[in-house]
Amino acid sequence: MDAWLQKLSVKRYALYLHDYGAPIGMRLAVKHPDCVQALIVQNGNLYKEGLGVKWSRIAEYWAAPQNHPEVVDAFLSHASTKDRHVAGTSHPERYSPDTWTDEHIHLSKPGQREIQQALLYDYRTNVARYDEWQAWLREHQPPTLVAWGCNDPSFTAPGALAFSRDLPGADIHLLDAGHFALDEATDEIADLVLEFLDRHLL
Repeated sequence: MDAWLQKLSVKRYALYLHDYGAPIGMRLAVKHPDCVQALIVQNGNLYKEGLGVKWSRIAEYWAAPQNHPEVVDAFLSHASTKDRHVAGTSHPERYSPDTWTDEHIHLSKPGQREIQQALLYDYRTNVARYDEWQAWLREHQPPTLVAWGCNDPSFTAPGALAFSRDLPGADIHLLDAGHFALDEATDEIADLVLEFLDRHLL
């Protein structure tokens, strides 16, 4: 991402932080603090209190991956793939079954278990950097919008509220939605983003 932005000569940007993209965005922010004009956070966790119950099992996997193949099995299962999309949703009718069906087909391809296993194991490096990223927020105080699906069982509502600890001026909204809140609170999030960017971007 860094090389791509540099190739495009993008010098200033607002970052939209979601899911696995939140750690990517924070690595960019730490490396190029002068480039960051604003943050928009949508179920992109940076706080331990935002880690849902399942992360305790994942932490056991991080400590001894060879002893917990069932954690990877669960992650790759059809039920878990579907849950990533619709668990906690208030509007299941707004989700296309193709989202989890296509994802599960992809995850079932040869070699995907090894790829996803490596990604899941590597995620521990993100949690290890939470303190560093929180310190960056406190130091730089970027304008920040948090638009969070508060029914997300993976990255829970306390993770959204925690931003106020380091960013007292953060604009925080808890939405009646799940992890992929954009699929069910589309207009609400779009309105929040447009109004926020109008205020904070020149």
